[in-house]
Amino acid sequence: MIKGRLVFDKISKKGGAALFFDEVSSYWLTGFHSTDGVVIVDREKTMLCVDSRYSEAAGIEKAAGSLPEDVEVVRLENSVIDAIKQYAKAKTLVFDSSAVTVARLETLREKLPEFEFVPENNICGEFRMVKSADELEKIKAAQSITDAAFGYILGFIKEGVTEREIAAELEYFVKKNGGDGMAFDTIAVSGANSSLPHGVPTGREIIKNSFITMDFGAKYKGYCSDMTRTVVFGRADEEMKFIYNTVLEAQKTALNAAAGNMIGKDIDKAARDIITNAGYGINFGHSLGHSLGIEIHEPPNFSPKYDKTVPSGAVMTVEPGIYIEGKYGVRIEDMVYLTDRGNENLTKSPKELIEL
Repeated sequence: MIKGRLVFDKISKKGGAALFFDEVSSYWLTGFHSTDGVVIVDREKTMLCVDSRYSEAAGIEKAAGSLPEDVEVVRLENSVIDAIKQYAKAKTLVFDSSAVTVARLETLREKLPEFEFVPENNICGEFRMVKSADELEKIKAAQSITDAAFGYILGFIKEGVTEREIAAELEYFVKKNGGDGMAFDTIAVSGANSSLPHGVPTGREIIKNSFITMDFGAKYKGYCSDMTRTVVFGRADEEMKFIYNTVLEAQKTALNAAAGNMIGKDIDKAARDIITNAGYGINFGHSLGHSLGIEIHEPPNFSPKYDKTVPSGAVMTVEPGIYIEGKYGVRIEDMVYLTDRGNENLTKSPKELIEL
């Protein structure tokens, strides 16, 4: 299904065309990334209106067949306002109220009084939840690079290496091996720092018999991957093993339960009950998982408050954790593609306890 047609069908009762100014919706609709311009979707086509910084590159991709068939590349000779005047045939235009600032809307209404602007919240959001075959392949490719990076970094870690060096080495590997870059800021934290779920890598040196948590992901052709692995440098004591195996059991339980069209909070509960029954419920403070695609965090979610169904075709993370303040933490994260019958795990890296 052509994405522009989906959008037009959704907004057609409110207006004759839709406007998109944000990078995420524009990329999802056109397959071309730009940081400026406007995308105009009407009954006939999806117009990608960009200035000279992007128009040649977009034209090359269109000629190569890399952009959707309904996309027409338009070079902006003047302003976005002029493009709307020239190319928006309808006088009632729908805009995404979740992505347009008050200042931009005021400018549109001031400069284009002949048009009516009608809000619609998160126009593309419901469609983006379900990944197309092409989107899924890009996410798989991103994860393949991420898995390779994990295998590589295990041989890099040694005593005296810092958290920042681990993060930098992961990022270098990803770019060297086909990634656009990182899907988000890499987390590489060790020892007491690993109790920080979103800790920032520091100059702390890796020491013997400590946890190292690495949460990272490659981006490939605009699509994200996300994986967390916690390893031990040296040897784990009995408490470390118990906590690690509790998180692993929680994750495996949720993975066995996860399928399309289930309630998000029910999948979260499957993992959370394991951790709570082990006595660490208070130490698992975040949601079990989130969707991802062009953005690293997208709806839907596996969380205690998410009482909606998570559709088949969604790509979700499953990432339980236990964090003991000032001591250490463990998180294990995979990505899965939900189907009517269960899920396909897209993450291939080993997750049994690794002692380096």
